[in-house]
Amino acid sequence: MQESWSFELPNCTTLPEGLEAVMQQKQIELGVFLSYYYKKEGAVVENVSQASELQFTSPISGSLKVAFDLIYFTACRDIHQQERGEMELQVTWDEGKRILRLQGEYWPTRDGDDI
Repeated sequence: MQESWSFELPNCTTLPEGLEAVMQQKQIELGVFLSYYYKKEGAVVENVSQASELQFTSPISGSLKVAFDLIYFTACRDIHQQERGEMELQVTWDEGKRILRLQGEYWPTRDGDDI
């Protein structure tokens, strides 16, 4: 599994500017995007922050690490647990459309066993 999410940022003109806008203004969407990785564990992602500087691979792409809180909550078992997580994201900026695309890590998934 490898998730990706695109953010339309019509007021931004550069990759660093777009990334800053996402980190400040799109926290809920960013949390939803990262939560897809932890849904089988029953966790949601909150409080996403940039954990490393953007490492450019070209003028319009690069990678960075984000840190976040993983929140586990199960009402029927009265479980409420929180821990920190990190993930490296690939970042691509479409200058013409002013879209910032984030791609998460690749996590291999296992198919069910045949009996």
